[in-house]
Amino acid sequence: MAAGYAELLRTRHAVRLLTGTLVGRLPNATAALAVVLFIRAEGGSYALAGALSAVYGVCTAIGQPLLGRAVDLFGQPRVMLPAAVVSALGMGLLAAVGLGSLPLAYTAMVIAGLFTPPLEGGLRALWPTVLKRPEKVHAAYALDAVAQEVMFAVGPLLVTVCVAAWSERVALLVINVIGVLGALSVVVSPPSRQWRSEPREAHWLGALRSPGMLVLIGAFFFVGLALGSIAVAAVAYADEHGGGMVSSYLLSALGVGALAGGVVYGAREWPGRPEGRLRLLVGLLALGYLPLVLVPGVVGMTALTGVAGVFLAPALACAFVVVDRHAPKGTVTEAFSWLVTTFGVGSAVGASVVGPAVERGGAAAGFAVAGAGGVAALLVLVVTKRFLGDPVRPKEVVLPAEIDRNGAVEPGFRARHQA
Repeated sequence: MAAGYAELLRTRHAVRLLTGTLVGRLPNATAALAVVLFIRAEGGSYALAGALSAVYGVCTAIGQPLLGRAVDLFGQPRVMLPAAVVSALGMGLLAAVGLGSLPLAYTAMVIAGLFTPPLEGGLRALWPTVLKRPEKVHAAYALDAVAQEVMFAVGPLLVTVCVAAWSERVALLVINVIGVLGALSVVVSPPSRQWRSEPREAHWLGALRSPGMLVLIGAFFFVGLALGSIAVAAVAYADEHGGGMVSSYLLSALGVGALAGGVVYGAREWPGRPEGRLRLLVGLLALGYLPLVLVPGVVGMTALTGVAGVFLAPALACAFVVVDRHAPKGTVTEAFSWLVTTFGVGSAVGASVVGPAVERGGAAAGFAVAGAGGVAALLVLVVTKRFLGDPVRPKEVVLPAEIDRNGAVEPGFRARHQA
């Protein structure tokens, strides 16, 4: 297992691209916490802090696919670095004006969100050209999913350290400066500078003209909804079981489960078509969410949430492969960005709809929303199975071209070699 990941990381540019992307995404991963801490330190209410964070989140969801499309058209350096700088300036504007001018504060959030660079989609677009071999790409997608869990654990800790050492304003600025440096590290690398998207057919729908992409977006909206509801339900469970660090235990167990699942999944090459495997993984993910409604004692609940997280990273890694296979020609970065956006929107919706459920039925009702989200994701994949079939392909094995269901030659790998 370790040998496979070590071989991947020894590939030229792999560590630099993975690290640079994770560092570049720190502002996005920590924005909700950093903004809330800053607004509260300035004397603002939780409602105002939440509203500003929501504006940032919505604008990020809007901007990611649009910037992804721009990357496919103009290349990574011309889009990602300027976007990272503008996004950081937006956060800098918030730090400068504070609550002195609410219109400017909201404008800052719009700018920071809209221009958040699509580094995540960009990295996944680079992997096939950097790693060459399909089994390495398979492992890279899994490692990518695992690394995200680490980033979302380390990012808030870094914000907390900056606040303790300096202040909430400095923390906001430092995180965004670090993010720009991460983006810079990526875009000046040879793979990023040399990468060019496949020629694309002019179409206003872009990646969304692929039926397979629409299926994935629908399914992972509900996966995101499940995760967003778990975050709120965990807090409600903690309130029912003495408060303190109980919610942290549950969410940490969920992350550890995802880490373990992703590491194991990416350590081997799996047979069969990734589309069928994705349905299986999402089914197992949904199955893991359902027992959470039992809400046993803290030890038992921590164990259940750990099990519930096991299939998250594998499902994400497999989804990345399916996106690569079904994205229309010349839209791969945009396609990955759509998946990221949909997942984030689903998480936000889950966090909002679970509140009334918790108020009526307690933590068990909140976790029931998560189970329903997992089941809905599986149903989307099952009911729309014919739209997410194996892409049509010629008999010969050719790397890296692939024929998708839309009749276009695609970047990727043949089915029997596909991760």
